[in-house]
Amino acid sequence: MIKKSLQLAAVAALLGAVAMPAMAHSDPYAVDQRGVVARSNYDLCWRSGFWTPAAAAESQHGCACDPDLMPKGKCSGTPGKPGSAAGPRPSADKITVAADALFDFDKAVLRPEGKAKLDELASKAKAVNLEVILAVGHADRLGKASYNQALSEKRAAAVKTYLVSKGIDANRVYTEGKGSAQPKTGDSCKGMGAENFKNKKLVDCLQPDRRVDIEVIGTK
Repeated sequence: MIKKSLQLAAVAALLGAVAMPAMAHSDPYAVDQRGVVARSNYDLCWRSGFWTPAAAAESQHGCACDPDLMPKGKCSGTPGKPGSAAGPRPSADKITVAADALFDFDKAVLRPEGKAKLDELASKAKAVNLEVILAVGHADRLGKASYNQALSEKRAAAVKTYLVSKGIDANRVYTEGKGSAQPKTGDSCKGMGAENFKNKKLVDCLQPDRRVDIEVIGTK
């Protein structure tokens, strides 16, 4: 019995090695032993847990898997050759929604008005051959950096949860929180007094920084 069990284990291990793609350390895509990216039944590249738009842009497989995320000019080769983006090039529509339009101030629970905006976005996504939706949450600089980071992540996650409830494939929605690292206001709100939530003038000025950037990428 022991010998038979060992034989079965060896066979299972062999089958696993053949069937499962290998995943190189930090590679944003699942790659087999031949260096070929594994693809789904819809011919989409399997992404690893290391996948981010930035990692995709640096990957040697980026042009074949996510050409829309590549730096300008990187995938400008001849169609059909390595490094080129063959077939229809996905178009990207980026929508920036003020966070207060989606959520109450300092909250991550969608408001009815926010749901209505996401309903429109979900309909738009279903009208194209969807590649990916990127939802990136942002916060203003008031408060602790760790709190703002967590809030931006929760808001992006709330957007994903709602879009999935409307029929969007969860694997197509990528979320990220940037905290207060990418303000739109720049230096325009400096010198307005106390840096806290009690300073209404400053809070109003920083409104553009409290937002969610939602990008729908696909082909028609």
